[in-house]
Order: sequence, then structure tokens, then C-alpha cells
Amino acid sequence: MSDPKISAIICTHNRDTYLGAAVDSLLNQQDFEDYDIIVVDNGSTDNTKAVVEARMPHPRLRYVWEPTLGLSIARNRGFQETTAPILAYLDDDAEASPTWLKQLDCAYEANDKLAVAGGKVTLIWPPGITAPPWLSDEMAGALGLYNLGDEVVSITQPGLTPRGLNYSIRREFLQQIGGFDPNLGRVGKKLLSNEELYMTEKALQLGWEVAYLPDALVAHNVAPERVNRSWFMRRGWWQGISECYREQLSGNAGFPQLFRGGERILRGLYKSVKYARDPARRFDNLVYAYGQIGYLLHAIQGMLSPSQPSR
Repeated sequence: MSDPKISAIICTHNRDTYLGAAVDSLLNQQDFEDYDIIVVDNGSTDNTKAVVEARMPHPRLRYVWEPTLGLSIARNRGFQETTAPILAYLDDDAEASPTWLKQLDCAYEANDKLAVAGGKVTLIWPPGITAPPWLSDEMAGALGLYNLGDEVVSITQPGLTPRGLNYSIRREFLQQIGGFDPNLGRVGKKLLSNEELYMTEKALQLGWEVAYLPDALVAHNVAPERVNRSWFMRRGWWQGISECYREQLSGNAGFPQLFRGGERILRGLYKSVKYARDPARRFDNLVYAYGQIGYLLHAIQGMLSPSQPSR
């Protein structure tokens, strides 16, 4: 097919259980035809390739092998594999709504300064599992939950940036900043993050716009192993490391990080005691304090080896 307006890209690593539904949701898009689908297999050792091949040959679908692990590396590989002006990234365990690409296309067509856009994300719970009482909506954001309401929102605060599992970006902007930073984003079992937040910061600094599109809806499968406190503690640890690294990229590293990290640990511990009778708020603050320990240790490591940010 000729060069599409949008390339829908799935970057996947050992997620064959969910991948088929993700690909099918893209193959079944409605009211929009000018797109292709690229599955970037990021070093999988399961049946990922077979899942994609079962849906081939299909004029829209392509399979690409990328052996170097890293979500940002895989995203950049997808970016390099197409000339489409808009790149739409869908997680391998998510399912796009039937008009997902149409909603994204309309937004970019209406605003030539739009650099990044993403939509609402709901959760698909595993059979027989519901949200536990210790899980707040805020903490469920670590599972992908994202809802800023039913109206389009212009994002001016990086902390509200669209989720990476439902994420689109304009090629012109991505080229301008040199692609996704490979030092941010998940690498194997390391839950590094903040790459989308960093991209939003860059976009706003350079005069671009970022938007939340409620009708560009995606549903995200919650893996059963994530419905436990230990996964959230580990996720919080890597969130703290990711925040520290983002500050290093932005030139805000150094001794002030020690004071910020220490103050945040004390604040999280204080609030976990304050809200001892509220299981969700207590757990929120424990995870926050634990993550700041990761932040603090990474900051110290960065000061000891300033030329080689630790991973």
C-alpha cells in the first residue's frame, strides 16, 4: 500500500497471550482506511511471531524483529520503519476501540501544532478478579487507568500527559528531538518509565501542543500477577528512579535531589501513618515513600558517577 497517514505500532516483548487481541483491534478499525500496522517484536522468546503470522498475509500488517531490548528502542524502530506523518502506539496488552485511529486522525488534521495526543484508558480485569480495597484510582494509573473526563483537554502540565499504552506522536516533532530516549522506558523486567512525561515537557518547551482525546478510547488488560502489593512497590521503586533520571536529563540533578528525596520519604511515611485506617491512601503513601528511596539512591549514584547515569 502507499504511504499511510497513520502507522499504528505495537511494540511487544513476550506477551503472546494478549497480542492477538491487540492486533485484531487494529485490523478492525472503522471509518478510517489510510493506515498500516507494524508489530515490532522486541526480542521475544514466546509465540509472538506465530501470533502475527496467523494474521498474515494482510495488506495492512507487517512484522519487524528488533533484538535489542528496550521499549524506547522498539518505538524508535517502528518510527524508522514507516514514513507516516502520525505514529500511533498501542500496547501489546491493550485493545483499541473501533474508531481509535479515526479520532486521532481528526485531532491532528484540525491542529497542525499538535505534537502528542492520547485518549482515555479503561481497565479489563482478569476473570474472577476485581479491584482490591487497597487500590485507589490514582494507584490504578500504574495499571494504565487514565481518565481526564469527557471533554478534549489541552495538556499544559506534564504530569497529566497521555499514557504510553494509548499514545500518538507527530513524526515532525519526533524527528526534531531525535526520537525516544533509550535511557527511559521499560527494558525487560526493569520498569523504567517517564518517557511520555519527558516528551510532553520537550513538546511544550518547543512550542508544540499536547492533547487528551476522550473518544480515542483504549482498554488495557490487567495481568493477574500485577494485582498484588509487591508489584506496586516494585513499580514505585522504578518510578522513583525514572523521575531521578528525567531530572538528570533536564539539568536538575545534584545535591538538591538529596533534599527533595529525603523530604518526600518523610512525607510519604507521615501520611501512611496519618491515613492508617484508609487502606488505599495508606498504601499510596507507602509506595510513594518506597519509590523515593529508589530516587535518592539513584541520585547519589549519579553524583558519584556523573558521566555515566546508572540504569
